[in-house]
Amino acid sequence: MTLHLPDAHGALRAYEPRAEPLSLAGGSASTSRTVFSAAHVVADPYADTTPDSPAAVDWDATLAFRRHLWSHGLGVAEAMDTAQRGMGLDWAGAAELIRRSAAEAKSAGGRIACGAGTDQLTAAGTPAEVRAAYEEQLAVVEESGAQAILMASRALAATAQGPDDYLEVYGHLLRQSAEPVILHWLGPMFDPALEGYWGSSDLDAATDTFLEVIAAHPDKVDGIKVSLLDAQREIELRRRLPQGVRCYTGDDFNYPELIAGDDQGFSHALLGIFDPLGPLAAEAVRVLDTGNTDGFRALLDPTVELSRHLFQTPTRYYKTGVVLLAWLAGHQSHFTMVGGLQSARSLPHFARAYELADGLGLFPDPGLAEERMRNLLNLYGVNQ
Repeated sequence: MTLHLPDAHGALRAYEPRAEPLSLAGGSASTSRTVFSAAHVVADPYADTTPDSPAAVDWDATLAFRRHLWSHGLGVAEAMDTAQRGMGLDWAGAAELIRRSAAEAKSAGGRIACGAGTDQLTAAGTPAEVRAAYEEQLAVVEESGAQAILMASRALAATAQGPDDYLEVYGHLLRQSAEPVILHWLGPMFDPALEGYWGSSDLDAATDTFLEVIAAHPDKVDGIKVSLLDAQREIELRRRLPQGVRCYTGDDFNYPELIAGDDQGFSHALLGIFDPLGPLAAEAVRVLDTGNTDGFRALLDPTVELSRHLFQTPTRYYKTGVVLLAWLAGHQSHFTMVGGLQSARSLPHFARAYELADGLGLFPDPGLAEERMRNLLNLYGVNQ
């Protein structure tokens, strides 16, 4: 049946939902690219919480979603910003998530990498306190058996006096890490508290410091995740990496071209948009494995409009759209988020996200997605 979807000006437009989903079976991991999906957490809708309360997580639904990603051959990037680190999920909740997901990965035979940061600090602290906080979290990740992702630190950004503090902290951590880690450069569009990371707001100067960290410890850096939403800067950065250090794109605006690459190299992937795109993204990369770049682009290029919509300014609220689509797709029974973040986007934003995702055939059961979208519209007073 026709849905009437609101636009940003309050007008309604008729939309005919898709009748059949895109047919995508599970499959093995890519052989040409290493691909992680950052994964969201599912809130417990029955918990009596407030936005200031510790997160109440539905562990069964959260782990089931990770099994869904693994079944399509994707790796899981756990306890990252997609999982609402620092936006509803505190360190205690993240530590529990890491332990549970790493154990589930062993059982399912899935690849997993987990974020280690400093979000147990409630204030900026000293460089020594930042270092100790990183060490605590790195130990939890390594003890779980997962690969570590050293996340950008709000506390370090607040306390560092310049590039030397970054070189000292990261050098210390890399020297003691048991296995090669992934370094994460998260831009301020994702987290305004990270402005000036690597010791400068000049991105050229920051890039030089970032590369200096890597060059000093190339055997301890598996790769870097770059989330700056600047394709050309990522290309230039990956061309300067030491041999054997991967570039994992975190660019949710330009990922098809960056993964496809050029005659001088390509990016692997660690992306929040691969949470809702999981099966389609995995199939596209398997097509790329055969050398069929045009086929890869034909599958993935049409998804960029949806991704740019979900990650529009203010970008950090993209998690709301990700969870909306997980609910519409039937991966969870409700549209509730830890910290009450389901309120962070508007009804017109939800309506457009539904329309774009449905047009791509992302919903395994289009009828269920239509019913749930209709219920959401009714809840907001848009009678159908």
